[in-house]
Amino acid sequence: MRDDKQPSAAAENDLEDMVASSDTGARKPLGVPGKLLVSIAAVWSLFQLWIASPLPYIVGFGVFSATEARSIHLAFALFLAFMAYPAFKRSPRDRVPLADWALAAVAAFCGAYLFIFYADLAQRPGLPITQDIIVGVVGILMLLEATRRALGPPLMIVAAVFIAYSLFGPYMPGILAHRGVSLGGLINHQWLGTQGVFGIALGVSTSFVFLFVLFGALLDKAGAGNYFIKVAFSLLGHFKGGPAKAAVVASGMTGLISGSSIANTVTTGTFTIPMMKRVGFSAEKAGAVEVSSSVNGQIMPPVMGAAAFLMVEYVGIPYVDVIKHAFLPALISYIALIYIVHLEALKANMKGLPSSNPARPLLNKVIGFMTGLLLLMGLSIAVYYGLGWLKPVLGEATPWVVSVGLAIVYVGLLKVGANYPELEMDDPNSEVVKLPQTRPTVMVGLHYILPVVVLVWCLMVERLSPGLSAFWATMFMIFIMVTQRPIIAIFRGRSQMAADIKEGFKDLWDGLVTGARNMIGIGIATATAGIVVGAVSQTGVGLVLADVVEILSGGNLMMILLLTALLSLILGMGLPTTANYIVVSALMAPVIVLLGQQNGLIVPLIAVHLFVFYFGIMADVTPPVGLASFAAAAVSGGDPLRTGFQAFYYSLRTAALPFLFIFNTDLLLIDVTVMQGIVVFIVATIAMLIFAAGTQGYMLTRNRWYESLLLLLVAFTLFRPGFWMDKIHDPYESVPPA
Repeated sequence: MRDDKQPSAAAENDLEDMVASSDTGARKPLGVPGKLLVSIAAVWSLFQLWIASPLPYIVGFGVFSATEARSIHLAFALFLAFMAYPAFKRSPRDRVPLADWALAAVAAFCGAYLFIFYADLAQRPGLPITQDIIVGVVGILMLLEATRRALGPPLMIVAAVFIAYSLFGPYMPGILAHRGVSLGGLINHQWLGTQGVFGIALGVSTSFVFLFVLFGALLDKAGAGNYFIKVAFSLLGHFKGGPAKAAVVASGMTGLISGSSIANTVTTGTFTIPMMKRVGFSAEKAGAVEVSSSVNGQIMPPVMGAAAFLMVEYVGIPYVDVIKHAFLPALISYIALIYIVHLEALKANMKGLPSSNPARPLLNKVIGFMTGLLLLMGLSIAVYYGLGWLKPVLGEATPWVVSVGLAIVYVGLLKVGANYPELEMDDPNSEVVKLPQTRPTVMVGLHYILPVVVLVWCLMVERLSPGLSAFWATMFMIFIMVTQRPIIAIFRGRSQMAADIKEGFKDLWDGLVTGARNMIGIGIATATAGIVVGAVSQTGVGLVLADVVEILSGGNLMMILLLTALLSLILGMGLPTTANYIVVSALMAPVIVLLGQQNGLIVPLIAVHLFVFYFGIMADVTPPVGLASFAAAAVSGGDPLRTGFQAFYYSLRTAALPFLFIFNTDLLLIDVTVMQGIVVFIVATIAMLIFAAGTQGYMLTRNRWYESLLLLLVAFTLFRPGFWMDKIHDPYESVPPA
């Protein structure tokens, strides 16, 4: 059958172009321009590592202010955008036209203007001269063109509309009218200050996001991406619909460190989608499962498509708290998706793939699972509490002792892994697919977990900033990339030290380049989204949106939330995750806060921001734009629109969650004890599984229509029991003493 054949070279090239055009840039010039492109990308990564490290303060050289660092960051992003992204589909891919060289140079100068003339600009704040205005106008035009190339027209159009709205406010109709701003005022606010392009969003991209994206790129280049996929398939592939369940887990693990749902979809989907089709999923359903799990990766901490770091700044709470609040809804969403996949497998009576593991009695399997679970819990407790006790005991020597201990554990895990064969990427389109054995697969890559342990320890125990935590985790990742091959070769009795070290440095170079190229779109997106944020603060358009929503909703609380969700979905169409969150949080979050207070709904700000973020990223699923759905359809060979509608159907549970934590903030673990948190998790998970069974029309067997309605009613009751209880008895009120 066609499904089991190798995809054509043209199809593979289309997939590569899709990922490249959305993430790394589709142009790969040859010769000197190609070497220059990758060298500048690597220098950008090294610059970001430098400013994140303590070294500038130790040596007293290369210390940049926040504004200077943002300016250099944007200059790199703009230069690489014009170099790596062709202007049009027909533009050459193997060379850089002279016009693009000129545009790249001009754009980089405009981006670096605040760094080059930092002292002069500091002498005349709020008083731009003609030179400033010219550079600002050209810079904004260059930024909009870079946005069009790297991210497509949607974000460019949104930013251009807000610029026009700022300039032509007096000519706007009705409640949209405002007094307007001059060209000088616009440039001063948007380009020369820190309220617009060089605002919080670009600052977060500079300080935090780049390092996490680089960390993810290095982790993938080291082999962790293949490891995650193989582990997921070895554990779950033999169950009913096993490849789909493995796809959910693999995409979730990849999504932990990914900043793009499209790249996540294609990276894991090229392996998982053919596997799902093999066990009986249609092309559309296989693509939809991959899309749903990849998009869910954007709501899963610690990175959340870079939105987690933006929430720290916008909401004003520590990064650790953002992770804590966002974790439970994301976990419940993933559990429900695995259950949906299980129901699909039951409907079609699907089988799993043949297992390579030796047959074991059920009791042995249960004991093995519980042992692994207890070991994992023990390791987590040891990292959090054990290492936490080291600091009071060892004081300043703690980092050195931990480093030595980490090195010993690292070498020990490599010794264990060397006893098993190396993991190779299987061809998912081959005639016979044999699942890897679980034990060898898990054991061979355990050392990939250590950088994540370092990251968690720095964040949770040392309470370092996200940027510094990512720096130390990245440095350890670099150490692993350079040393893992030669050490394993020694343990396996092979003598090829020089070749292994050279291969490690080659992987490191590729990781530095890939990390920077992955950041081009994010850097451009945060800068362009800053225009929207600047326009909101300069014109007060957020209040206008609140008025519009209030008029349309008639003050009804549920209608306010539904309209906000719909507007967030529309605003998020075609935008990458980072820009998506910036735009919807700037425009829609104040609407819920303002109208909610007026109508008796007072919720924590983090709940509001998560609400608009969830619906913003649903745009990656929803037709007609649904970029991730188009990517999955390109892999599966299915219809993009049908894939998108099926993915949206699977994602109804994700759409329901924001309404739950708006009305019940216990889901976000706000002011709850450990026992309360456990109860909330269990009840919410049961409710979400019942909701999934109701929407899928299947539980133990196919539901009749009234059984599905009953399941949805039960789910609603568990989601919001107060709705019925308030009909029986007046709701609880806090009455002050007389």
